[in-house]
Amino acid sequence: MCRSRTFHQSARETRRSPPITIHSVLTRSYRSDKAFYVGTKGSRGVWDAQVMGSTEYTKMAVNSTNDRVWSGCAVLFLRCCNPGSDLLTFYKDKHGKFSMFKVIKLTLTDVAGGLDGYEILKLHDADPFLGVELKFMDALPCKRFLDSYACGSLLQFLSQHASRLLTLPDGVDMEAVLKAGAHILDHDLKNTELCLQHIYQSQPVRLRDDEVTQLEQQLQNSYAPPAQTPQEVPKNCFLFQKHVFDDRPLTSADQQRFAAHVGRDWKRVGRALQKNCRALKGTAIDNLAYEYEREGLYEQAYQLLGRFIQSEGRSARLGRLISALEESKLTNMAEIMLDIQPRE
Repeated sequence: MCRSRTFHQSARETRRSPPITIHSVLTRSYRSDKAFYVGTKGSRGVWDAQVMGSTEYTKMAVNSTNDRVWSGCAVLFLRCCNPGSDLLTFYKDKHGKFSMFKVIKLTLTDVAGGLDGYEILKLHDADPFLGVELKFMDALPCKRFLDSYACGSLLQFLSQHASRLLTLPDGVDMEAVLKAGAHILDHDLKNTELCLQHIYQSQPVRLRDDEVTQLEQQLQNSYAPPAQTPQEVPKNCFLFQKHVFDDRPLTSADQQRFAAHVGRDWKRVGRALQKNCRALKGTAIDNLAYEYEREGLYEQAYQLLGRFIQSEGRSARLGRLISALEESKLTNMAEIMLDIQPRE
């Protein structure tokens, strides 16, 4: 259960202009096992953290966005309070950058309840903070993130992972600020719905940074089993479950089969395809979901693969779709596309 926190205030100003500046902001701090606020000079007060867990706020926040495709952005500013333990130093170091990214990724996985529903768009220098730009694609992971941030769990997880992976002292003090557009969400954490609305109204202005894409790939590779001698695959073929298949261009029949079986998972496949397909970058997938919402899941999935085929031409091949399905953990769907009969 979250402890109540005390407000006390101090002005803060950055030394140079980062991508997003912080001049005078509320900051959330973690000191050992406590979370409290630091802000601009003013009054003190105490609020009941249990308000954040109210059923009413949860229902209002989710229901208010059910009629549209939900997405939004927030920027999390992080700082280590201990002298000589600067998160920016790790981020700027060639070898420390990956460890810093892994700390952030593990922290977000803990507080958002998994890997789905959000992504990191960019890490940047917001001296003395490390800025983490986040995009949420679902209201529920965003709500879980806000709850964890409000009660101090986020900073506790951050401190634990940083102590383990960055060789920092146990219980290292952490500090944070959360913004959505021009709004400092630390002011409104008692009102979950308002925070969700601010995040929803703050739409992404960039695609995921190439550096983040490389760090994500490096993180995935670090979890992969030891490399084995690869099976030699003939030209214009691909490997699936240790079997070789012809890598042919996708057809309208493939499009229909995909749409008939993929169901609600079509967006997950789209996000896997968009990594190497410019036509699916940015808000293209969300736009498809909104534009064909009335027609239903079949048409949304059909249009997704159609957009991929139209954009990529003869490069829109079966192997790329199977790889996207494997990445999305949809092995059964890949077997359907390859017409592999289920095992007895």
